[in-house]
Amino acid sequence: MSMEKDVREIVMKYSDMLYKICIVMLCNEQDVQDAIQDTFCRYLEKRPDFRDEGHEKAWLIRVATNRCRDMLRFRLRHPKISIDELENSLAAPEQKEILRELLELPVRQRTVMYLHYVEGYRIREVAEILHITEGAVKMRLQRGREQMQQLRREAYN
Repeated sequence: MSMEKDVREIVMKYSDMLYKICIVMLCNEQDVQDAIQDTFCRYLEKRPDFRDEGHEKAWLIRVATNRCRDMLRFRLRHPKISIDELENSLAAPEQKEILRELLELPVRQRTVMYLHYVEGYRIREVAEILHITEGAVKMRLQRGREQMQQLRREAYN
């Protein structure tokens, strides 16, 4: 049996079970998908030799539950912060509206706009920080400005 077919069969066979285990532990769809994907990636990396089907199943469950525990520990150490708390901790009063608008942009534009306009990095420096070309920085800045203008127009209509 080819490796591709073998992996596909493993994924089909155990995905549902792993989903149920992870959703109970994490209660978050995106985190569950990440945990399952990480589990199968680990399977591909290690390519363990199992004694039997029960050993394979137990290994996948152990890897998935360990990944879920790691994610839960990360959540405890890095709690999510609300936009209002973020505004209060990061922005001077005159920057709060800009920060709120930036948070509505896609992450690519948001990051470039923040580094350039708020932190004051030059285009070349932003490109170096993000490991992208200066042309990509300029394009993301342009798109970000256009999207912010669109957001402002929609807010005033």
